[in-house]
Amino acid sequence: MASHARPRKSMILRSGISGLVVALLFGTAAGLLTSLGQTSEANAISSTAETVSAATYDPAVSSAPMPDLEVTVSQTADLGSQGVTINWTGAEAPTLRPQAGTGGENFLQIAQCWKEDPNWPGHPDRTSCQYGGFETAAALRENSLASLANVHANDVPFTAPGASQFDSPLTSIPFISNTGVEVSDIALNPTTNRLQQYYCKDNANNPVFLQSTCGLNYINVNSNQFFTKYTTNEIPWAPSSADGSGSVKFEMQTVMESPGLGCGAPTTANGVTTGQSCWLVIIPRGTSDVGEPYVTKSGLFWDAWKHHIAFELDFKPVGVRCQIGSAEKQIAGSELMAQAVAQWQPELCLGSTGATFVVSAGDESSALTSAAGTRASPLALTSRPYSNSSDPLVYAPVAISSVALTFTIDRQIDPDQNVPNEVVARNGLPFDSLKLNPRLVAKLLTNSYIQSLPFGAPLTQVGFIDEQRPGSNATNLTQDPEFLAINDPEWQYMKLNGAALGDFLIPQGRSDLAYQLWAYVMADPDARAFLAGTPDDWGMVVNSWYSSNAALNPSQTGLSLPRSNFPKADPIEKADSYNANTLQGTGVLNLVQYRPYVHDLQEGALQVLRGDGKVLGGWDTSKIPAAWGKSGRSFLGTRQVLAVTTAGASSRFQNVNAMLLNPAGEFVAPTTASMSAAVAAMTPTSNSSVYGFDFASSQAQAATTAYPLTMPIYAALNPKQSDAGLREVYAAFIRFAAKDGQTPGTEAGELPEGYAPLPASWVNQALQAASAIQSGIKPAAAVNLGTVSQGTYTTTNSVSSAPVVAPATTVAATGNAAGALSSGETPKDPSVGPLAVAVPAGFLSGAAAAAAVPLLSRRRLRLN
Repeated sequence: MASHARPRKSMILRSGISGLVVALLFGTAAGLLTSLGQTSEANAISSTAETVSAATYDPAVSSAPMPDLEVTVSQTADLGSQGVTINWTGAEAPTLRPQAGTGGENFLQIAQCWKEDPNWPGHPDRTSCQYGGFETAAALRENSLASLANVHANDVPFTAPGASQFDSPLTSIPFISNTGVEVSDIALNPTTNRLQQYYCKDNANNPVFLQSTCGLNYINVNSNQFFTKYTTNEIPWAPSSADGSGSVKFEMQTVMESPGLGCGAPTTANGVTTGQSCWLVIIPRGTSDVGEPYVTKSGLFWDAWKHHIAFELDFKPVGVRCQIGSAEKQIAGSELMAQAVAQWQPELCLGSTGATFVVSAGDESSALTSAAGTRASPLALTSRPYSNSSDPLVYAPVAISSVALTFTIDRQIDPDQNVPNEVVARNGLPFDSLKLNPRLVAKLLTNSYIQSLPFGAPLTQVGFIDEQRPGSNATNLTQDPEFLAINDPEWQYMKLNGAALGDFLIPQGRSDLAYQLWAYVMADPDARAFLAGTPDDWGMVVNSWYSSNAALNPSQTGLSLPRSNFPKADPIEKADSYNANTLQGTGVLNLVQYRPYVHDLQEGALQVLRGDGKVLGGWDTSKIPAAWGKSGRSFLGTRQVLAVTTAGASSRFQNVNAMLLNPAGEFVAPTTASMSAAVAAMTPTSNSSVYGFDFASSQAQAATTAYPLTMPIYAALNPKQSDAGLREVYAAFIRFAAKDGQTPGTEAGELPEGYAPLPASWVNQALQAASAIQSGIKPAAAVNLGTVSQGTYTTTNSVSSAPVVAPATTVAATGNAAGALSSGETPKDPSVGPLAVAVPAGFLSGAAAAAAVPLLSRRRLRLN
């Protein structure tokens, strides 16, 4: 197959030696996120956006369902596992939503394909498209047709005529994978010498045409070894607004997520390594298919396929390291650095050390402990100083990023309300604005909403006795009067229900990021009082298992806050009611099963892109033994998910982030400008070389445009470590990070979206620290950065609005108010009762985190 690499010399040369070493991928990927009205900063700096129109691409445009369609993809080169934004104009407004048996009317379908059609140059081959995984109407690879007269000539090679005049013909488009394996269910029957559907293959790999011979082990071209509803990234239904415009976020999959596509698989020719190119295809669907009153047939059938619009995609080579024989060096700690290191790596390969840097994300305090010794260790990445009073570390600021609270929530209007027409017109489209204050964050982190807890279990810990005595706790965030009071009035017309609206997707393990989020909560008197047991102004109370008040916490130990993890402290359990003989009832269900952890912060962002709230499936009695099932991700118009992640990961996956109430009383989202404003308000921590955003400081309370969860990331090492060569490598990394790595952009070696450039005084500190680490001599005195001028930064418009804050309570909380970040002893967890022993083997890792959230072994992050 043709390579189709674009002639961008700089990209090709860099990609020949690029790639971050990776060893772990957090599950399968698929996703989408529609977003109208909000533009990502990532789009603004991408130089590879492309626009294609039906008029110029479709040779049969005169008969196209949307002849004026024009589509723009935000990025078409230097791609990896990430999100892109697809915008369009000139479409038709949907007149019918998907229903049983029909795909709807006037919509787009979007899929990723891997090869060019040899018979139609410049267009993708439909047999190479990842399509059909959801097995919904008008989005399958195969359909029966009314008669052969409705089969286009180009579909005849894929069509099995009926066995008799009374049988309908079946057209089935095979999937030919990048690995060379073909998934098909139509072949020539040598007995009848006719194309026929077959159901499985025998031991000699021959088609078996008798269905009863195959039992349940039959071929499914829509769900197979290469993609299923859990892994596909296709979008079977993307609607437009009334004016024919629309926007959707699409997840690009590499060979790591989809071996069948193989995108980004490295190939080397003439000493240059490039990634396997792929295609993005948009298929417009009208109001009916040939011979049908509605749109019911596959978008891969020629009558629909011939009107597609496609974009050729250049992928970075996946997993390609620096030159063979180059050193591999570990840097350990903050996951905030993941995206930056991934984008810097190709240029780091070209540096004096030529080293490949492996990010081992994990507990920063453990990384600091190793880095503080005199034996060789990974370079530590941290946002908090070492807790030891005799701190031997040198701190070099290398990046500025933030914790992000990201979401995708689609509008679903309440049919029982009198809803304004303009709100009705947006039904099914995603919200692009959401505000949270510290107390709302506390509610989401503590499973205090009713729907965040397993159904069928006692809920007295949140005040729910029974249907007649439900208590005052809201069912989920969107029905909380406090949330409705500070957000757009449009939220009041919604009827949104679901477990994923009652909490955040959160990772296991300890981190500075978790501490920062809890510190944000504890710095607010209303949130602190809520955690201590004081109801909010509408009567809602904290889940007692998370209370910081030992007198209220059933464990008799108050939750110590701030803390560096996200415990699932409620030992709630729905009793086992399953009868294996009658197949009635369901099995035991606890919190970790019901609302599982995600692997890391990046996975949270990915699930938001996918619209997958990790909602539990039904009780599956077909399994042996019977067990709880897994739900697939939600379709456009029904998505509900919130997650704790990083600004870098959120940008990578094109998420929309919540605006948070800052100490100055303004709601602000994470942007380059708002993070820079937060840096300008930072003050020294217990170590004057390490700065943080002190929520109680006068600087923070005056910083109206500052994003409160902004965090600096420092590289830290004891300059007395014994390996001088390793120290030199780390010093080179710091110098690159502080200088060349601070130029914003999407090219290799540049600072990706989700970060803010270092101020000049911080760059100076980093360079001094690099010299100290390389020379092995710690500076006599810690560097004091003084005041950072906000004028140092290139700013963009920040997001803010007037806050609505509930009156302060007068009840004292037992937790500690949070100021600047500093590393102290890990707080003791309250007892979590029987949770650790109640969880089945498949959930043991989550249970361990729920019981004590111990230190996790370090994990390598896959980043490209």
